[in-house]
Amino acid sequence: MSDFTPTIPVALQIRKIIFEKFNDVDTNFTNDEVFEILKTNGDLDPSWIIDDTESLFNELCDSGLTRNIGQNFTTMYLKLFDSVEKLHCNTCDNDVYMGSSEERKCPNPSCNSAI
Repeated sequence: MSDFTPTIPVALQIRKIIFEKFNDVDTNFTNDEVFEILKTNGDLDPSWIIDDTESLFNELCDSGLTRNIGQNFTTMYLKLFDSVEKLHCNTCDNDVYMGSSEERKCPNPSCNSAI
């Protein structure tokens, strides 16, 4: 990997994309769709491929924001448990996007403060 450092942590970027594009509990979406938007936004290491984000999408499932409803090789089909809401973490000063049933802990990997 290169020395690229995103302005906003990729985990938070993914949550923002889900909030803006897929914030409906009846909508299915894939990690591929989110990854394409990530690449378009340009705040991602240009050498990354979809496999580099697998752990980030698994963390979304582990946190209770999404559930994996199917998988085909590297494509994960996801669905939200709850609608996503926009919050603000005063500790890291980032907007964060969380499901209503998630633990109120900042999803920024370098922060993890209570919200």
